[in-house]
Amino acid sequence: MKIINDLINLIKFKELEDYDFVLPDADASQDSQISSKTDELPPLENTSENVYSSIDVNLDYVKVKYNTLINSDIKIREFYINARNKQYKAFLLYIDGMINTQSINKFVIEPLMLKNSSNTSSSNPDIVSTAVTNNVIVRRVKKFNLVDYISECLVPQNDLSTSNKFKDVFQSVNMGISALFIDTINTVFLIDAKGFEKRGIEAPENEVIIRGSHEGFVESIRTNTSLIRRLVNNENLIIEDMSVGTINSNKIGLCYLKNVANDDLIAEVKYRINNLGVDYLISSGQLEQLIEDTPYSLPQLIATERPDRVASYILEGRVAVLVNRNSLCFSCSCCFY
Repeated sequence: MKIINDLINLIKFKELEDYDFVLPDADASQDSQISSKTDELPPLENTSENVYSSIDVNLDYVKVKYNTLINSDIKIREFYINARNKQYKAFLLYIDGMINTQSINKFVIEPLMLKNSSNTSSSNPDIVSTAVTNNVIVRRVKKFNLVDYISECLVPQNDLSTSNKFKDVFQSVNMGISALFIDTINTVFLIDAKGFEKRGIEAPENEVIIRGSHEGFVESIRTNTSLIRRLVNNENLIIEDMSVGTINSNKIGLCYLKNVANDDLIAEVKYRINNLGVDYLISSGQLEQLIEDTPYSLPQLIATERPDRVASYILEGRVAVLVNRNSLCFSCSCCFY
């Protein structure tokens, strides 16, 4: 009898005990922690607003946005630059482990900080034209522009772009690009000096190759596009960059021949990708399921990890889709509509 009672007590449903657990008021806790300095910052919800011309406001905004007091890999390098015998306060924003430190030191920070003839001499301004009238030399001088001067004279980096939107700046920094903020201007210089580790080009593991190239796609989208470029030797090859995801944005590359691929097919692929209301996109398989009509229809998408196979599809008029951080590529056939 005791054994039966023990079994009944073991399987019998027991009601949960009540716990006096109450979440604190979020508004009250936040109001008590917000300082007077944080009140002066721009709202964090609107990240698409323009970059401010004040370096101090931009610096405080970036620190709050990236939680620099907690994040250990977010680096902010503050320094002064020299331009035409004037000093400007600046800071460099980047993520440690995703940049090439040697390139940043040699081709960005060193040319901006060191005093040399290019950034200290003010006796040779940009002269547009010179004329002599009544023994008087008249020179027409180009107005000094700090943005043009830095991009054309001080930063010897091959991949340099500018932006004045916080949204574009943060998206670029998250992908491994360094952002240079300078006082008195509302323009941010985006310097592509990526240096994170990546897997080398190897033979495909899932597709055995008997004859042909033994090169397979890797996780870097730029490496994958270069593999396609090497096989499709045509100036009409188009590689467009797109972004998908509202919380975690991921880069996508569309590859096609503009004089061979059907324009309606290209437009349909762009339409389906641009209208994906997803928070994140991690894998190419996830994107494949989102843009196809139905999984039970005829095959519309072909996935592969071989660059030579993708090159042949592109030459046939198909559209190839590459997803960053994925070693698989899929192509959209002409019946994709």
